[in-house]
Amino acid sequence: MNFSSFFLFPPSATSAPCALSDFSAFSALSASSAFSAFSVYFCLLMLKEPKQKASIKFKRKSLTDADLLRLYKGILLPRMIEEKMLKLLRQGKVSKWFSGIGQEAISVGATLALQPKELIFPLHRNLGVFTNRDIPLHRLFSQWQGKMNGFTKGRDRSFHFGTLEYGIVGMISHLGPQLAIACGAALAYKLDKRPMVSVAYSGEGGTSEGDFHEALNIASVWSLPVIFIVENNGYGLSTPSSEQFNCKHIVDKAKGYGMASELIDGNNIIEVYTTIDKYAKKMRSKPAPVLIECMTFRMRGHEEASGVKYVPPELIEAWDKKDPLRNYEQFLLHEGVLSAVTIASMRSENEALIQQHLDITNDEPDLEANLSHELDDIYKPFDYKISNPTTETKEMRLVDAISDGLNEAMIRHPKLILMGQDIADYGGVFKITDGFLKKYGVDRVRNTPLCESGIVGTALGLSLEGYKAMMEMQFADFATCGFNQIVNNLAKLHYRWGENADVVIRMPTGAGTGAGPFHSQSNEAWYYHTPGLKIVYPSTPEDAKGLLLSAFEDPNPVMYFEHKALYRGISGNVPVGYYTTPIGKARQVRTGEEATIITYGYGVLWAEQLAEKENWDLDIIDLRTLLPVDWDAVLESVQKTHRVLVLHEDTLTGGIGADIAAYIAEHMFQYLDAPVMRVGSLDTPVPFAGVLEQQFLPPQRLYDQMLKLLSY
Repeated sequence: MNFSSFFLFPPSATSAPCALSDFSAFSALSASSAFSAFSVYFCLLMLKEPKQKASIKFKRKSLTDADLLRLYKGILLPRMIEEKMLKLLRQGKVSKWFSGIGQEAISVGATLALQPKELIFPLHRNLGVFTNRDIPLHRLFSQWQGKMNGFTKGRDRSFHFGTLEYGIVGMISHLGPQLAIACGAALAYKLDKRPMVSVAYSGEGGTSEGDFHEALNIASVWSLPVIFIVENNGYGLSTPSSEQFNCKHIVDKAKGYGMASELIDGNNIIEVYTTIDKYAKKMRSKPAPVLIECMTFRMRGHEEASGVKYVPPELIEAWDKKDPLRNYEQFLLHEGVLSAVTIASMRSENEALIQQHLDITNDEPDLEANLSHELDDIYKPFDYKISNPTTETKEMRLVDAISDGLNEAMIRHPKLILMGQDIADYGGVFKITDGFLKKYGVDRVRNTPLCESGIVGTALGLSLEGYKAMMEMQFADFATCGFNQIVNNLAKLHYRWGENADVVIRMPTGAGTGAGPFHSQSNEAWYYHTPGLKIVYPSTPEDAKGLLLSAFEDPNPVMYFEHKALYRGISGNVPVGYYTTPIGKARQVRTGEEATIITYGYGVLWAEQLAEKENWDLDIIDLRTLLPVDWDAVLESVQKTHRVLVLHEDTLTGGIGADIAAYIAEHMFQYLDAPVMRVGSLDTPVPFAGVLEQQFLPPQRLYDQMLKLLSY
C-alpha cells in the first residue's frame, strides 16, 4: 500500500484500546490484502492520540448502525479515488482535476438519501454523486482520461457528462443552467404523479447568475419537487463570498421566492443525509421546492493548477479540523460502529478496487479520431416516416396553419407540453394557442414566468424524462435571454453524451410590421453556426403545418421560425389532418433557366414578385430548412441556370447567404457563368419608421442585383 495519501489525510485513531481479538478479522483477507490492511491498522495504532473533542457534533437520531456504516462507505471511496487522481494528475495521466476534498459529505449524504431513479444534477466537485450511484469506476477513469469507454467518447472532460442509466445529468461549464433542467425533470415527475424529486447543485458563486433566480422562481411558481443544494465553500474560484453577494446567507434569498430553506453544516454527513431525506419524503407526497445551503470549505484550489494562495492559512487550518471524513470516522469509532480493523479492511478493499478498475482503463486502447463517427453523432438518429397529406384541403392563413399543426401535434403526442409567456388564457400575443388551454388543460398548456433561459432549460429537463416540449419565444429577439441554453445545452447534448433534446422552439421573427429594433430581427444566422440544432423557416401555410409536425417527430432540437408579417399576410390550401413535410428538403417554387434565386421566408414572396413583374425565367428554390441545407437541390439548380443569387431578409454581413454563396463558389464553381450574388437587408438595426424599414429591407436592391447578374 502507498502510505503518502494515508498520512496526508489520516483517519482518526480509536480512543479505546484495541483488543487482540481484532486481529482475527484479518484472517478473512487474502495474504496481500491482509498485509495491506494490517499496515493501515498498525498506522492507526501509532497515530493514536488521547480522546479529543470532535470538531463536528454528530447526532445519529434514528439511524441504525447499518445506516451509519453505509454513509461511511459512501464517503470513504470518493476520498480515496481523489487521492489517487491527484497522484495521476502529477504523473500526467489525468489532464485536469477539480478536487472536492473537504466537502464530500454534501454529495454523499444527498445522493444516499434519494431513490436511484431520481435525477441528480451535479457539478465539478460532486464525485460522491457518481460513486454512490454505482457507476463502474473504470468508466469514470476512462472519462477522465479521454477514452472511448468514457461517457463522452473523449468529447468532453472531467464531470461534464451525464448518464440517465445512473440518474445523473451532466453539467456544462456555464454552471447556472443545470438548475432549470432540474425543474423540467421535476415537472415531469409532477405531471406523471410520480412521487419523486430532483436535486440540483450550485456553488455559492453560481447563485449570482440569472439562471439561479429563474430556476428558483419557476420551481416555486409551479410548486415543483426540486431540492436546490448550494455548496457554500466561501470562494467562487478565488473571489470570496463577501464580494459575491451582500446577504448574510444564501438561504435568505428563498424568502423572495416563497419557498422553504434551511442552512446546515455541509461537513456533517449525518445532517446532510437526514435533512435531504426529510425534505425528499415530504416533497414526494406534496411537491414544493426547497433551498438548502450547506456550509463547507474547499481544501484545494478551484482546480489543481490554481492553488490556494489566496486563502488565509488559518482558514485552511480551521476547516481542516472539520474534515468530513476524519470527523465522521472518529464519531463512528466512538460509537463502536467502526474499529481500526474495519477501517483498515475497507481501505484495503477500496484500494484494490480502484487499482483493478484503473488497470481496466489502462488496458483500453487510446482514442483514435474517426471523421464519420464524429459527424454521425451531431444529431440523434431516428426512424422518420413521412405522413402523406390527404386530398382534402382547407384555405388557411399562415397563422392558422401553425395553430392547426400545433393542435394535430397535441393530439398525436400526449406527452407534448406547450410553454410560453401568455400562451394559456390569452392564447399568445399572436393568438396561435387561443383555445388550447380549454382543450388540453393547464398541465399541457403552461403560461411561464418571464425567464427565457429557465424555460428552455425546463423544456430540456422534460425531454430527459420522456416528454416532448415546445417553447414559444414571444419574439425571436427575446431568444438572446435563452441563448446559452440553446447553443450549449440543447445543441450539444447528443454529441456530448448521447441523449436527445426533444425540444421545439417557435420564434416569431422578421420585419415589415413597424415593430422596431427589438421585435423585428432576423436572427436565424446566430443558430446556423451551431452544430446540433435544426432550423426550419416555412414560407407557405402548407409547409408551416407540415414542417411543424415534422419538428415534433424529430428528437433533436428544432428552431422553428415564423415570419410575423406572413401570419395574416398570406393564405393557401392546407391539407386537413395530420401530415409531415420532411426537414432538410428544399421546395422548388418556380422552374426557370435564366438564373437561380435561393431564398427562404419572406424572400420567397419577393423572388416570386420579381420574376412575375419582370417576366424573368427564374428558378426559385425555397430552402425551408436552413440547417441542414439541402445542397442537392442547390446543386441541381446551379447546374441548370449557371447563375445564382442568394436572398434573405437578415442583414447582409454574416447572414446565411454568405455561407451558401461560399459553398457554391467552392463546390460548384465549374457550373457558374457569373459570380454568386447576394441580397440582404442593410447592416443596421431594424428601424421603426415605415420609410426607413422599407429602405432597410432587400426588395429595393433585389432588382438591381438580379439585373447585374443576368447582364454579366
